[in-house]
Amino acid sequence: MTLNKAIQELPKKGYLDLPLPENLNLVEEINRLRKEKNAVILAHYYQVPEIQDIADFVGDSLALAQAAAKTNADIILFAGVHFMAETAKILNPDKKVLLPDLLAGCSLAESAPKEKFEAFKQQYPDHIVVSYVNTSADIKALTDIVCTSSNAEKIINSLPADAKIIFAPDKNLGAYLKKKTGRDMLLWDGACEVHEEFSLEKILQLKAEHPDAKIIAHPESRDYILNIANYIGSTSGLLNYVQKSEAKEFIIATESGILHKMAQLAPGKILIPAPPVNDENACACTECPYMKRNTLEKIYLALKYELPEVNVEEQLRKKALVPIQRMLELS
Repeated sequence: MTLNKAIQELPKKGYLDLPLPENLNLVEEINRLRKEKNAVILAHYYQVPEIQDIADFVGDSLALAQAAAKTNADIILFAGVHFMAETAKILNPDKKVLLPDLLAGCSLAESAPKEKFEAFKQQYPDHIVVSYVNTSADIKALTDIVCTSSNAEKIINSLPADAKIIFAPDKNLGAYLKKKTGRDMLLWDGACEVHEEFSLEKILQLKAEHPDAKIIAHPESRDYILNIANYIGSTSGLLNYVQKSEAKEFIIATESGILHKMAQLAPGKILIPAPPVNDENACACTECPYMKRNTLEKIYLALKYELPEVNVEEQLRKKALVPIQRMLELS
């Protein structure tokens, strides 16, 4: 396939579908290209291990947003999903932002379509809108302040005590925050397909097999999972807990990509991925199919041809920037 043909097919395929030279050393070429082009590679903990290992920075949504805001690179390659690259572009309008695969979306972000959310918001004009970072630029532009799972409780508690709050789009995280803070919160009915899928029955069976294991869970999980957890926290919170805990075994209810960094930071500890209801896949764990669309091959091609590029229309970018900046100031 020619380059022109591959570019034409980007909207359909999401990535540059081009053949690679034989015996190409992808890691060496990626390192050469990022140095040559002054590019930085930001990767989420849910990426495959080989991508995490070549990234300049690996983090959760808050840390990645902070890294994107501070970088001096000319090109930001985001090994994550679309809303993350979009957030990087909102923060860096003069930099080129690349996403290896444009179809690396997010079920949670997609659960809040702009038109429906805008109509919902108009029904409650006296409410402050707090939206999770896992949203499109369109939703951020309708938001008063953004949060991540790392700082959500702090953001909620920073608002006036009598404030009425719309929280979107994750109903599970929203319900957890409502319980933790006791605040008056109206929840949008959205969820992450990965964190919705954990099996309570199978986790309890694992606990019976590993009675000393600590159950740790991301707050995007359903309440019946959170109710049995020994610790609830953001992706970075889960990492820190495993490192600092005296326990030796952990049952981990979040996307299984986190286990790679956990094993590096907490060697010798036994890490057990919480199984989904349907665990027919090889690892019997829960994986985000969108995160896993990124590959070293796609990263190489994206850096080589500087495509696919993520852009945000300027008027929308300025509106979406305000609630992100409010979050970063509080973080």
